[in-house]
Amino acid sequence: MSDSIILGIESSCDDTSAAIIKGNSILSNIAATQEIHKEYGGVVPELASRAHQQNIIPVVEKSLTKANIQQNAISAIGFTRGPGLLGSLLVGTSFAKSLAMSLDVPLIEVNHLQAHILAHFIEDANPMPPKFPFLCLTVSGGHTMIVLVKDYFDMEIIGKTIDDAAGEAFDKIGKIFDLDYPAGPIIDRLAKEGNPDAYKFNKPKLDNYDYSFSGIKTSVLYYIQKEVKKNPDFIKENLNDLCASVQRTIIEILMTKLEKAAKELEIKEVAIAGGVSANSALRKAMQDNNEKLGWNIYIPKFEYTTDNAAMIAMVAQLKFERGEFTDLRTSATAKYDL
Repeated sequence: MSDSIILGIESSCDDTSAAIIKGNSILSNIAATQEIHKEYGGVVPELASRAHQQNIIPVVEKSLTKANIQQNAISAIGFTRGPGLLGSLLVGTSFAKSLAMSLDVPLIEVNHLQAHILAHFIEDANPMPPKFPFLCLTVSGGHTMIVLVKDYFDMEIIGKTIDDAAGEAFDKIGKIFDLDYPAGPIIDRLAKEGNPDAYKFNKPKLDNYDYSFSGIKTSVLYYIQKEVKKNPDFIKENLNDLCASVQRTIIEILMTKLEKAAKELEIKEVAIAGGVSANSALRKAMQDNNEKLGWNIYIPKFEYTTDNAAMIAMVAQLKFERGEFTDLRTSATAKYDL
């Protein structure tokens, strides 16, 4: 890995983040989160892009200061081109292009989903990086997929959600329970005090490696409506058990397909990535399969699970070594396939 110093910029949703990487070692990884979306129960695109405009310069400056790096030491700038919210992506893309032009350094576009997976190659993400080929369950608020990773930039999606993402299901069910947004971490916390066997909710029956999470959401909604008619305090009185049961069901849905893929493809190297990979029950399920099925598991550090610029900088570093640069005509894109 070269000793080039790269600035990574991430602005795909509601977190403005900047990171400095040298080789595969992260020198800084700064993020500004947007609290305003809690009021609306989800990310409001227009408010997100406005907040990015306010945050991006202070975040980049803080990242450089923490890394003790001057602007003129930067070898290249990597940025999230997509997928994500177009308005948010435009802020990061425009800033990266302007700074690259003013510093006269190469510009490197990064696929956000690739970055989640390749975060495993950051020096302190895992004790050891995964060996190729490996499977990566990539789970977040916007995406749920099983990716066969044959090399750094040779990836194949072998299964994906046909409706809601797993993180989206957590948030929508959290709304039914009247929990704040984002609900995933709250459900995870409350589930620790609950009985995961208290309630049974529907699981989809799909033949291949694809996922579906709209069924569990509907199953929970109908069950709650029925019980609240009998007892208006049903949710409040049983919240921990409800959260534990919902979490168990979602994790079982995720793991069943991942186990099927690993078995049929005869792959023991298995990783998780994305925001939902911070979920404690998913991490425990991976650890259990490490012992039960002999998997070599790769679970990234918490700071590399949510949207962050360190993972963008890591991909940019790999592309820098290959001389894969983009020019100033590049533009942000809401959809960007692996």
